Amino acid sequence: MSMALRDVVLEEIGNLAPEADLATLDGTRDLREQLDLDSMDFLNLVIALHQRLGVDIPEADYAELVTLDGALRYLARKTEG
Repeated sequence: MSMALRDVVLEEIGNLAPEADLATLDGTRDLREQLDLDSMDFLNLVIALHQRLGVDIPEADYAELVTLDGALRYLARKTEG
């Protein structure tokens, strides 16, 4: 998996939750719970990732982005090729 992709995702998470210690994020836990994000924060994260990466993320796929690991897998698939 691209280290650059992880860096982009963490940077965008940090923009939404500047107080968060990104080094301690559990990749398997819900980001909203770990970072105390509300639904608008999560939507803003999805929009930011769409804009940064040029990836269309339909609402039906949002569930794949709720954990860091899931988001990285999803975005890696969408940015290949």
